[in-house]
Amino acid sequence: MQISTTAPAPGGAGTSSPDMIASLLHRWRDDPGATYRGWFLWEERVKNFRSIRRGIQQVVAEIKAGTFGVAYRGSSLETVVHSIAEQRQIFKGADHAFLWKPKLRIPDIYESPENQRAFGRLLDTCVCCTTEQQVITAIREIDALAIKGLGPAVANLLYFLHPTIVPPFNTAIVNGYNALTGARVKLGRWDEYLAMRQGILALNATNRGVLSNDLGAIGGLLFDVGSGRYPAPPREDDAGARAAWEADLARVRDEGAKAAKALAAAREEDETHTAVQGWLRDLGLALGYDVWIAANDRNRPLGGGKLGEGCLATLPGFGTGADAVRLIDVLWLDKDSKRIVAAYEVEHTTSIYSGIVRMLDLAIGPEAHALEGMFLVAPDGREGEVREQLARPAFSRVADLKVRYLPYGELKANRETIARFGHGMKPIRAIARELL
Repeated sequence: MQISTTAPAPGGAGTSSPDMIASLLHRWRDDPGATYRGWFLWEERVKNFRSIRRGIQQVVAEIKAGTFGVAYRGSSLETVVHSIAEQRQIFKGADHAFLWKPKLRIPDIYESPENQRAFGRLLDTCVCCTTEQQVITAIREIDALAIKGLGPAVANLLYFLHPTIVPPFNTAIVNGYNALTGARVKLGRWDEYLAMRQGILALNATNRGVLSNDLGAIGGLLFDVGSGRYPAPPREDDAGARAAWEADLARVRDEGAKAAKALAAAREEDETHTAVQGWLRDLGLALGYDVWIAANDRNRPLGGGKLGEGCLATLPGFGTGADAVRLIDVLWLDKDSKRIVAAYEVEHTTSIYSGIVRMLDLAIGPEAHALEGMFLVAPDGREGEVREQLARPAFSRVADLKVRYLPYGELKANRETIARFGHGMKPIRAIARELL
């Protein structure tokens, strides 16, 4: 596809010089308040991809079955978009495009069954396909239908299915792209988005050494430029313009102390999550179980060592869903049979939905019969959120296994006593709360 006149490729007329873009990228990557460190490198980001994919599959299944309904509120689509919107910074407000606007009667996927089915076909195709051409063809097919109000914001769903093919999309990203390249991309049109995508791919290819194949990284850069955190380099590389831009960058650097505080708060949340995983690790080992720590959490620092110390280095394979089960925060296994006895998902501030989805892969597997407990471990005030999510029909298999809510307060107050005098799962069940 040729790039339209509204979206010039990087390096063309009106584009910032490559060396200034490179300078911007290096400063941006080192900034603790920018999206690269604050969101792209956030470990929970990767864990959410599978849960969002499963949520999209649920939307497709309900549309196919004719049970999706005629409202956004309370739908499976609201659940998955809310999970996306909880991602830090870049996806805040992602649900706005899907909210029903009664005066405009958009997006027209709630009142029109035909349009709803077309939306379902787009999602279904992108869930199942593997190539760039298949994704682009599916986008062109939905664009040809001209469904009112259903524009490129859908790319935020598709990004979580194909992060190396589909860049995320919002007003700030468009503004950042236009500022960086001199383009005039407009909001709300798929053809404009596809042209911008080509320019983004070219920009990413030129700077891949400091970006990533995952287009979330460059999406984060464009977001930070478009939202005003970073000034775009001047497109006229004269000494005066460059000096003014360098001064603006220095201002951003001087504001880094405030950004560092924000990142410290975010890291404190991650540290709390890790500490609770450590409580569960130590308690499981004290009760005589083998312990598995989520594959992408094992190397997190804790108490002068690593979270995964003393735990299993490999988790026995168990068929479909094995990759998702390996991302469950903490598993206790019987030492002799190596069967999973208990599963724990720690949800400090992230979506309760994502944790339940990871447990769903365990609940529908052949190992479910050996489970003696599934626990959602969360701050004392999140019980209502846990109950609300478990009430969804999609999670009936998890609910059937009597998943329990384990508040931080109960675990903190009783863990040492249970470690000294407890045996088996009975004391854990005693301090947890049944939800159904």
